[in-house]
Amino acid sequence: MKSRKGILSCLLGLWLSISFVSVFADPIIRHFVRGSFQEIVASRTGKPFIVSLWSLECTYCFDDMEIFGRLLKKHQGLDLVLISTDAAEQVGEIAKVLKKYPLKQAESWVFADSFAERLRYEIDRQWYGELPRTYFYNAQGHAIALSGKLTQAQIESWIRSTGKKN
Repeated sequence: MKSRKGILSCLLGLWLSISFVSVFADPIIRHFVRGSFQEIVASRTGKPFIVSLWSLECTYCFDDMEIFGRLLKKHQGLDLVLISTDAAEQVGEIAKVLKKYPLKQAESWVFADSFAERLRYEIDRQWYGELPRTYFYNAQGHAIALSGKLTQAQIESWIRSTGKKN
């Protein structure tokens, strides 16, 4: 009987430690380099998704992050990709922001090429670096690009247009 209690205690301890780590662990932030954007788009063929470009220096980006955090809770299947245009060396600060809003379940990237203009050009030849910048992709792969602060109503309208339910 003692050994059964010991095993149960060990299993409970292991489960609690795994749960603790998964709740408080830093989000995974991948390095965004040449070819990353094509990888992001190709991996979502036939599915609607949002790409949001942001920076630690962008005040309006944090307003968008707050909205995205709420919507990820409300719409469990929302596919959101966040790309920070900051330097890869700032990954610690970026992780704190993702945890604050809470956005750690979103796929996250950070620019990892010192030639940021090349990465911007690869994303969109019409984008000159203004932030926040958001791309709403439909299931057919067509995107609508918006620069500037978003409203929750804009995003929810797009979600409804994709046919997604809460």
